Amino acid sequence: MKTSSSLPWDFLTEYKGSFFSGEWPTLPEVFRITAQRYPENRCFTVFNPDRSTLTYTEALRMISRIARGILSWGIDKGDKVAVSGSNGPEWAVAYFAALFAGAVVVPIDYQLKNEEIANLLRASGAKALFIDEEKHAFFEEHPGGLQKIISLAQGTGSYIYEMPDDEGRELEEHPSRDTDIAAILYTSGTTGNPKGVVLSHRNLVSDCYLAQGNLTILSTDVFYALLPLHHAYSMLAVFIEAVSVGAEIVFGKRLAVKQMLHDFKAGEVTMFLGVPLLFNKLLAAILRGIRQKGILAYALVRFLMCVSGIIKKLTGLNPGKKLFRTVLEKASLTTIRICISGGGPLAPGVFRCFNQLGIDFIQGYGLTETSPILTINPIYRYKVTSVGKVIPMIDMKIISPDENGNGEIVVKGPVVMQGYHDMPEETAAVFTEDGYFRTGDIGHLDAENYLYLTGRAKNLIVTAGGKNVYPEELENAFQLFDEIEQIMIRGYASPGNPQTEEIEALIFPNREICTGTPEETEKIIKSRVDEVNRGLHAYQRINRTKIIEEALEMTTTKKIKRHAVNA
Repeated sequence: MKTSSSLPWDFLTEYKGSFFSGEWPTLPEVFRITAQRYPENRCFTVFNPDRSTLTYTEALRMISRIARGILSWGIDKGDKVAVSGSNGPEWAVAYFAALFAGAVVVPIDYQLKNEEIANLLRASGAKALFIDEEKHAFFEEHPGGLQKIISLAQGTGSYIYEMPDDEGRELEEHPSRDTDIAAILYTSGTTGNPKGVVLSHRNLVSDCYLAQGNLTILSTDVFYALLPLHHAYSMLAVFIEAVSVGAEIVFGKRLAVKQMLHDFKAGEVTMFLGVPLLFNKLLAAILRGIRQKGILAYALVRFLMCVSGIIKKLTGLNPGKKLFRTVLEKASLTTIRICISGGGPLAPGVFRCFNQLGIDFIQGYGLTETSPILTINPIYRYKVTSVGKVIPMIDMKIISPDENGNGEIVVKGPVVMQGYHDMPEETAAVFTEDGYFRTGDIGHLDAENYLYLTGRAKNLIVTAGGKNVYPEELENAFQLFDEIEQIMIRGYASPGNPQTEEIEALIFPNREICTGTPEETEKIIKSRVDEVNRGLHAYQRINRTKIIEEALEMTTTKKIKRHAVNA
C-alpha cells in the first residue's frame, strides 16, 4: 500500500472546488477531470475488425451530446435509464450519458430473456432503454412503461450515435451530488422478486480510488473489457478504474480465445481481468503446449518456474518475463502487465503458476453490495492463499468465529451500498445492529489484514461429526484437472442420520478429453476424485460422485447457478 503522502487520490484536491464540491467527485465529474488531464489519450477502442477509437475528448463530446438528447425526452434528475447490450463503446457512452443527464443508470444482463429484462425494467421503474439490436424490435413492440428505446447497434432507425443533438440544453442545470444514487445493479431474482443493489456515486468512486491503494494503475495502461460490463466486478475494476486514470479500454466482443488473443496483441493490452474459469483454461492451454515438447522439456520448464517464483517472492524481481518470453509470446501475453482474477475463488496453484511465468497475477474479493472491491493482493506483497489485503478506509471484521478463526465477514465503509431498491426489510436483514454489512461469506483475517475465504455461509455442509465443510474449498482442488469441465459440491441427507449431511460431487466431464465409453469416463473422473480425497481430512472427503450428461447453468461471470441445479 502507498504511504499517506502519496495516495492515488491525492491529485483530486487540485480539482476540488472547480470540478467538484463533494467528499468525492461524481462519475461525470471523474470523466471530466480525466478528459482535462488526458484529452488525447485513447478512451474506448474496439476491433471490428479494424481499430476504432474515441479519445477522451471525443468520448466526452459524444457523451454530452447523447446526455442532452436524453434530457430532451423529459427525463428528470433521478429517473432510471437502463442499458442492456454486449460490451462496446456504445454501451460505455450510453452508461455515462445517462449519468451526465442526472439519471440513475440500470445496467442489465443482455443474455437474459426478453421477459426477464422486462421484469427488471418494471422493478427499477426505468423510463428509457438503450439495448442491443437483436432485442430492440421486441421492446419497440412491447415498451411497457418505457418512454424511449434506443438501439446500441448501427443500421437501426434509432441508433444511439444518430440521436439528434439538443445543443441549447444545459447539462449542469441540476448536477448530481456524490451522495446521489448512480446505479441500480440487479444480482438475482430475475424471474421472481428482483433484488436491485442501490449504489451512490460516492460508493463507486471511493471504491475505484481506494482500490488503487493496493494496486497501481497508470494512464498508459490498456484494459481489456471481456467480462460483461453490467456486472459490478467488470464495471468497476475495468470500466470505471480505467476512466479514473485516463487509461484505454479495449472492448472484447465475445469469449472466443482466438479473438481474445488477437485483441491482446493488436491492442497491446496491459491489464487483463477475468474470472477463475477463464484463467484455468488459459493456464491449461499454456501447460498443454509445454507438455507437447516432451516430458524432459516439461520437467525443466516446471523446475525453472519454481525457481522464478521463489526469486520473485523473495526479491521482488521478475525473471519469468524474460525466462519464459517464448511461452508468453505464443499465448499473446507479452504485453500483459497485470492479470486480476475476481468473481469467485481461484485455486492457489493457478495463482502460483501465473506468477512463476512472469505475469504479475493477483486476485481480489468483493460483492455487488460493496461496489464491489473490498480486498486486493498487492503485487509484490501477495499471499498465494489469500484473496488480498483489505483496501484503505474499509473496516472489516469477523463475527462468530469458530475454533479456526473462521466466521462471517462483515464490513463498514464508503463503498457499502445504500440498500436494496424498494426493499426495506431485505435491506435491514443484511446489516448488523451496529451498522456492518453482512457479506454472507465465511473467512478469517491475518495479522496484516489479509483476508482468507472459506466459503458461503448458505452453502455450508454440516457433517455427522458436527464439522463444517465449505463446498468452494473442495471445488478449488479440481480447478487444474483438464478432464473436468464443471464441478459442484453439495451436501445430501445422510442415510443413517437425516439431520446431518454427507458430501457429493456433481461433475460434468470435458467432452473434448473424455472421448471414451461412459465406463472409461467414469474411471477417469473417479481417479481424480480419489486423488483429491487423499489430500483432504476424513470429514471433508467426497462420499458420492454423480457424472452428469448436460452442463450446469452458469451466470455471465461463469459461476454455477447452484439454486437452479436439480440433478
